[in-house]
Amino acid sequence: MAGLFDRLRAACAEDWRAYTRHPFVMALANGSLPEACFKRYLIQDYLFLIHFARAYALAAYKGEILADIRQAAQGLWAIVDVEMGLHVKYCTGWGLSETAMAAEPEAEETMAYTRYVLEKGLAGDLLDLHVALAPCIVGYAEIGQALKADPATRLAGNPYRDWIEMYAAADYQGLAEREKTHLDSLMERRAGPGRFPILVSTFRQATRLEAAFWQMGLEAC
Repeated sequence: MAGLFDRLRAACAEDWRAYTRHPFVMALANGSLPEACFKRYLIQDYLFLIHFARAYALAAYKGEILADIRQAAQGLWAIVDVEMGLHVKYCTGWGLSETAMAAEPEAEETMAYTRYVLEKGLAGDLLDLHVALAPCIVGYAEIGQALKADPATRLAGNPYRDWIEMYAAADYQGLAEREKTHLDSLMERRAGPGRFPILVSTFRQATRLEAAFWQMGLEAC
């Protein structure tokens, strides 16, 4: 039987394609995305990561066994002490300082997405929270891998090559696979078949909010 993530993606196939093949993503692939659009995305992604860290802190609180708490603590550490630093360093190459990014207001799309994830975690349990997070965590891995493997993707001379290769890299692919395994574990321990439609609804909405996040960047041009 397919894992939970694969079942959720199949149930939301149209929305998933609109997210993973969004015009923003395809413009990254061929290098045609205007710099202003990418910078807008990078700034908002910095602000998004702050709330992503809060979601992992919430996951630790929602965890009822030590393994879940450890998984959340590791995720929180990875965002705060690793990913944020890497993101800031990467943004410096685009002329964006951390001070400047932190001073930027959140876009409506950033607020809508991050607050949705946190609300699902607050109102529901750990499974609800991870299903809301999955389109981001696993989706970026799928996008990176697909773009890297697509012959139509232009890597030579593409200003966004580093971004593509970051999410196609083995380290990030491994993170996404661990998240899928964790989803299966949570589903087995916390849910039965009757819960699946609600999880599909959460996954679909989070996927749509991901697509809106791309669109926010695209409309900065």
